[in-house]
Amino acid sequence: MQEDFEKSRVDAFFRRVTELRPTPHRGVCAVVVTHLLPERPAFLRAVARVANVSAVLPKPKSIDTAALREISGTMPVDQLDRSRFADPAQTLTYLESRAAGQRLVLLDVGGYFAPALDHLCAQFSGQIVGVVEDTENGHQRYAQLDKVPCPVYSVARSPLKDPEDYLVGQSVVFSTEALVRARGDILHGRPAAVIGYGKLGRSIAAMLHAKHIPVRVFDLDPVRRAQALSQGYRTTPTLADALAGAGLVVCATGNMALREEDFGRVANGAYIASVTSSDDELELGALDGLYDRNRVEQHVTRYTRTGHYFYVLADGNAVNFLHGASVGAFIFLVQAEIIAALSLLASGEHDTGMHEVPADIRQSIAAHWLSYFDGVS
Repeated sequence: MQEDFEKSRVDAFFRRVTELRPTPHRGVCAVVVTHLLPERPAFLRAVARVANVSAVLPKPKSIDTAALREISGTMPVDQLDRSRFADPAQTLTYLESRAAGQRLVLLDVGGYFAPALDHLCAQFSGQIVGVVEDTENGHQRYAQLDKVPCPVYSVARSPLKDPEDYLVGQSVVFSTEALVRARGDILHGRPAAVIGYGKLGRSIAAMLHAKHIPVRVFDLDPVRRAQALSQGYRTTPTLADALAGAGLVVCATGNMALREEDFGRVANGAYIASVTSSDDELELGALDGLYDRNRVEQHVTRYTRTGHYFYVLADGNAVNFLHGASVGAFIFLVQAEIIAALSLLASGEHDTGMHEVPADIRQSIAAHWLSYFDGVS
């Protein structure tokens, strides 16, 4: 929990960020998908200084009750459902209910609006000014559209996100080990398979290696496998080979790392952990009727069928959210860039397609962040 003086410092930092660009058009609205963690109200207050917040859609597996109470008193809060937003007609109906006729920016975490974006840009009664996307899997969902119909700012590959990704990797390993130890077990002696060698996968592999746990990396991209090999990890071009003999499987692809047919290759007694939502990473629903499920600890589920069993942590959702997923003040770097992107969309016309926040704005954000959180003026 933040002390009052810490909250004041965060609010002051975000106020400086909102002043980096000219005052935007106050007629712009925002629908905000977010992890509603304890520090998030400060970010949402900053968003409200740039745009009128039409709705907040908290990610369902990462809602802090105190933050929810605080935000619910000042902003509309609705339930987030990926299946609903996969339907363009339902997505349009929802946005019309919240922001009909308005100039609207969508702040996204995970590409929720990507399936409907063409329809929204063509049919919304107002204007979809653009999208700001936070995550790599969301970035990919927008980039893979045949033609991106509006400007999409992505912060997923920003250098300001590197500290967060590194620390998220630490928190994933911390939470995984905590759950394994809660069963009276340990990670040591369990070779690990890291599925996906993006920024999170790299950090997770490094954290496991630092604990002297053997790591094998699988990634579909041969460039990433070459990068993993250069860091001293064993690599494999096949998922089956990665799973063979792995006592710990950490899934970090954001794009369905394990499908129904893959679970049969998981070693007996292995633990499976994810860095994102289960519906993005693990096809657990396909195991209904194939495996019996038994919760052996609060956040550990055993999957069993004749001759085979394994454990899934946190119901396949981001394991680090069980312990707050805190990355300290570094999260404000990314949030500040999201606000800067929102301000850019609100204050000027942009070409359709993928965009990044200009380097000079990132540098200003980093300089202000250091002055508030590192004592460097």
